[in-house]
Amino acid sequence: MNNELKSAARRNFLKLTGSGAFTAAMVAGAGGMLWSSEAVAQTANEERDREAAADHIMTIATAYVLGASRSYPIMQLDFKENIQNATNGKVYVKLAPGGQLGAGGALVQKVQGGTIQAAQHSLSNFAPFASTVDLINMPYLCGSNQRFTNLVNSGFWKGNVEPKVEENGFKALFYINIDPRVVAVRKGGAGAVITPSDLEGVKFRVPGSKMLQQYYRLVGANPTPVAWGETPSAIKQGVADALDPSVGALFVFGFKDILSHVTFTQAVPDSQVFSCNLEWFNSMPADIQDGIMWASEMTSHQNLAKVPSARAYAMSELAKAGVEFHSLSEDQLGEWKAAGGYQRPEWDEFKLELAGSMDNFAQMEEAASTQGKYYVHDA
Repeated sequence: MNNELKSAARRNFLKLTGSGAFTAAMVAGAGGMLWSSEAVAQTANEERDREAAADHIMTIATAYVLGASRSYPIMQLDFKENIQNATNGKVYVKLAPGGQLGAGGALVQKVQGGTIQAAQHSLSNFAPFASTVDLINMPYLCGSNQRFTNLVNSGFWKGNVEPKVEENGFKALFYINIDPRVVAVRKGGAGAVITPSDLEGVKFRVPGSKMLQQYYRLVGANPTPVAWGETPSAIKQGVADALDPSVGALFVFGFKDILSHVTFTQAVPDSQVFSCNLEWFNSMPADIQDGIMWASEMTSHQNLAKVPSARAYAMSELAKAGVEFHSLSEDQLGEWKAAGGYQRPEWDEFKLELAGSMDNFAQMEEAASTQGKYYVHDA
């Protein structure tokens, strides 16, 4: 875009946000229309008319900017559009993207308290209310996209996990498939990681999760807890040599210039969810509830279809910066599973504590292994 178009886009964005039409500015920006005053005016009018005609306003907050779905398929604009259409315009959705209202745990608290109606956050944020949720971090239980999708749409999950989440004031709208976590090595680090032995002595950045710390210990790394906000500088300075977000997250959060190798180990999912305040949801008329759930179903299909193209874009951008990618054969994946997978006795304590019994865990394992009605591509 040349300078003239850029300045027109900037003027139109400031004009919209200055008049309080932030959602219209976001919609126009995501559609690449900010450079055109006519298109901007049309978008603003459409958003104003939709809001005026609606019976209910639904604020949905996320940690991601609207363009993020190109590499990290969070699908927030699609979700807004689908809710508005599936409720025949009775609900108008105000988006609060890019962490305006916070991220992660902060958004969970706002949904639970009813400050906002809905938000996107990590599935792990549900663990304090339903401990079974934490088992998604058990290596190779539901690390691949298909196993994760099977699990969260299974009868076991609907019957055992969601009721506990609802007891704490949440309605799960739909689960977002992003891609599994990877092994990403910094520039100047250990080189390509193909087998667990390649991780020997590698300082591996981990979040606070005890399960992830144990997994990386089992596969030979030296787990190094680092807060997410401090991770880029820790990787640059060699405080940590490697980290494990999904490829899409690595790109979105600006790691492309400090990495050398990425390996698809498919151990643990990078899983997200859109949750809603249950009291608000239950206060809606039946047709609105049905419309919101139908919109959730539609957006879930769009999310699953978007996974491979989002991954391809993130990989292409990382490759331009010199990152090399490594997919593993079944035999190579087998080495990782043997070294750190959930079948090992070291995991029994977690299974009992989080699932409640070995029988419950066996049901969860079966749910992840059973192909459901949704298909999703795996790297």
